Amino acid sequence: MSYKVYLFDFDYTLANSEVGIVKCFELLMEQEGYPLRPKDEIKRTIGLPMSEALSILTGEVDEAKIQELKDKYTVFADLYMTENTYLYDDTKMVLKTLKERGAKIAIISSKTRRRIMQTLTRDKIDDLVEFIIGSEDKYAYKPAPDGILEAVKRLNVDKKDVIYIGDNIVDAQAAQNAQVDFAGVLTGNNIKADFAKFPHVKIMNCLQELI
Repeated sequence: MSYKVYLFDFDYTLANSEVGIVKCFELLMEQEGYPLRPKDEIKRTIGLPMSEALSILTGEVDEAKIQELKDKYTVFADLYMTENTYLYDDTKMVLKTLKERGAKIAIISSKTRRRIMQTLTRDKIDDLVEFIIGSEDKYAYKPAPDGILEAVKRLNVDKKDVIYIGDNIVDAQAAQNAQVDFAGVLTGNNIKADFAKFPHVKIMNCLQELI
């Protein structure tokens, strides 16, 4: 697949941060007196907006309470997230190869831009990415197309030259809503049959299949 722009999700697409995410949720729920959830149930919320994940795991619906929990989660994440986030073995090679071919690369995620940049900087690949659109940017979360459309605008390219790569059906839906091509990668919680329901150019076992 040859495109001018490759847009990536982060969690379960470029990196695995489930150890850190599960740890932070477990610490938060223990501290705040919520029943602990099974690890697999917590993992299934990875990739969702934090407010939605918190609501699912705690049962809270009040926006003020959820914001309070988000703030307390951030305290744990500052301590444990980056050290428990690992790039997939082929991530650096794939991004470097795409960059050498002249492609532009950006990340569109519901994770915070700051947290993603910590991992990219630690692993010395921050220079391979043009920019990150994260939760601080206040765009509507996937499956809304807003983050993808903003990236297309910033890079001043035609949609036909853009592909979005992600591990979750919300990524497929966001690409469909943005009217750009999509490739699914099976490193998250969704299976091939899930992606088959949505427009896609490829469903991959790993990122290396991009190149």
